[in-house]
Amino acid sequence: MTDGNENRALEANGKVAVVIVAAGRGARAGQADGPKQYQQIGGRAVIAHVIDIFLAHPRIGPLVVAIHAEDHELFRHAVGAHSNRVTAIAGGPTRQDSVRLGLQALRSHAPDKVLIHDAARPFVDADLIDRTIAAIGEREGALPALPVADTLKRESAAGMVAETVSRSGLHAAQTPQGFPFLAIMAMHEEAYNSGKTDFTDDAAIAEWMQMPVKLVPGSPDNVKLTWARDIAMADQRLSSERMRFPDIRTGNGYDVHAFEPGDHVTLCGIAIPHDKKLSGHSDADVGLHALTDALLATCGAGDIGTHFPPSDPQWKGTASRIFVEHAAKLVRARGGRIANADITLICEAPRVGPHREAMTAALSQMLAISADRISIKATTNEKLGFVGREEGIAAIATASVVFPGEVPG
Repeated sequence: MTDGNENRALEANGKVAVVIVAAGRGARAGQADGPKQYQQIGGRAVIAHVIDIFLAHPRIGPLVVAIHAEDHELFRHAVGAHSNRVTAIAGGPTRQDSVRLGLQALRSHAPDKVLIHDAARPFVDADLIDRTIAAIGEREGALPALPVADTLKRESAAGMVAETVSRSGLHAAQTPQGFPFLAIMAMHEEAYNSGKTDFTDDAAIAEWMQMPVKLVPGSPDNVKLTWARDIAMADQRLSSERMRFPDIRTGNGYDVHAFEPGDHVTLCGIAIPHDKKLSGHSDADVGLHALTDALLATCGAGDIGTHFPPSDPQWKGTASRIFVEHAAKLVRARGGRIANADITLICEAPRVGPHREAMTAALSQMLAISADRISIKATTNEKLGFVGREEGIAAIATASVVFPGEVPG
């Protein structure tokens, strides 16, 4: 991406040039989230949607955006991958001046036609662009517009209705407005040199210079975002229209511990009387160790050994709920919400069924989720292998976590 102080090597290739006006402050839309052209709708900046539409059109060539002198970083962030196809220049104090400077940036390329569009109209579409381009003549401009549908009232000095204004022949102007390039550039220069700075759109300058401007059908969707409510409604519209791919991640964990002499085993946080105990890391709670790995897997945070090395003596005999709660905290620190946890205990003994309710309650507390999002199951190994020989217990755990945003394309 280049700016006003750099070489703007644009290749027109006989296509239609575009000037996007984006130097305004948009005070009526509120400044809490920055100028309105950089506020988010449908997960992206307003101006990014506008630029996408024009760059995707096969007839569009060089594209210049007139931005505020303080907005270069905002603009670079918004444009992203399109930075090599867009030229940014510093705009002027008024819309009219920004357009003039944008046209000057295209002077060396002298395209036949140019479209001038407001960055606050993100719902322009290809059909409207086509209609506008087609209506541009050698000596006439093109203005997309909609007939005024509302009854119009003129206000008196006292704030009362003075009269009803006939809406016959009245239209609401939209952008992009299209013109022969050399002609509209000369008109802007003439207005500038004459000290006239009060034109609110380019068709008004053409009218002042007596250039005919043809009306073409506008689009009711091509609304201008002016107020904060407009931006909120645009965000709702785009968010509901686009296909979403929510960021739901699933992690798996597996653990196994051997028996050794003892009088109980700890499974899923519950001490169960038994003629043996499990040997290993901390209290050797095989179910919670597997669940810890599953949770860590959902956010790429390594495994239980990464955070609690078995070689570290401080973890000897520690309750494994500490590990689960730590993993859950890491997940939530990344904005994740634990959707469910599923643990399967594989053992010949002890019996798990009588303790399932207590295990579920313990896990519900550790994970801060409701009991209906927790599943604890047990199965034997049909007398096969080390589990079948009652040499130890294994566990498999699965955790599902929903993270903010969506899966990248």
